[in-house]
Amino acid sequence: MANRPSFEEYNEYFGRYIDLVPEGNIVEILEHQLRETDQLFSSLTAEQADYRYAEGKWSLKEVLGHIADNERIMSYRLLRIARGDQTPLPGYDQDILMDGAPFETVTLPDLLAEYTYVRRATIALLRGLPDEAWTRMGNVAGRESSARAWAYILAGHELHHVNVIRDKYLA
Repeated sequence: MANRPSFEEYNEYFGRYIDLVPEGNIVEILEHQLRETDQLFSSLTAEQADYRYAEGKWSLKEVLGHIADNERIMSYRLLRIARGDQTPLPGYDQDILMDGAPFETVTLPDLLAEYTYVRRATIALLRGLPDEAWTRMGNVAGRESSARAWAYILAGHELHHVNVIRDKYLA
């Protein structure tokens, strides 16, 4: 699947993520991200993983946990839409999820393994989608979006956070 979603296939808020995704096959892009994110986080010490660049900001472990949580949610949306489920799907509040997350008590290697399992599950899902499933539309938080758009949104979401890590945490 190499075709980018059109503007009509997603909520304009998510355009900021989709715009970050390079041209190419989205499954290959996600596979490449998996390798890069693994290398990035594998290079950190335990102390670096607990670093926050400012008061009130997430630690690097929390960022990784958030990426994994968010991918679960976005992949679930993608699955429901791709399979033709027209049941409206709710939005979610990332701050509530983060407040309930135990990322500070989980080791970085365990968080990285969790992220890897989640990403591999997403890739397996996408590899098995028939062509017509990519452009199916569904309702998420009151807005129509395609399965294809959610694949790009989750890739762009991770790119956004990796950019922040490089600019704010590791600069």
